[in-house]
Amino acid sequence: MFDIIIWAGASLSLAGLAGLVWCILRVNKARKAGLSDDDLRAAVQAVLPWNLGALFVSVLGLMMVILGISLG
Repeated sequence: MFDIIIWAGASLSLAGLAGLVWCILRVNKARKAGLSDDDLRAAVQAVLPWNLGALFVSVLGLMMVILGISLG
């Protein structure tokens, strides 16, 4: 039972990590595009909710892993 919680948490953490990498690549692409300051700021602000969501998913996954290990 607790193995399922551990593996589900690990997969959530990896999904969150993939989301964070996507955010990094997206902002890096915007930086290399040579945008003006206002356009770059708008691009970063557009990625910010996705970044926070990916971080939240990753933290939830890590909490599930810790919960599964401590209860199992």
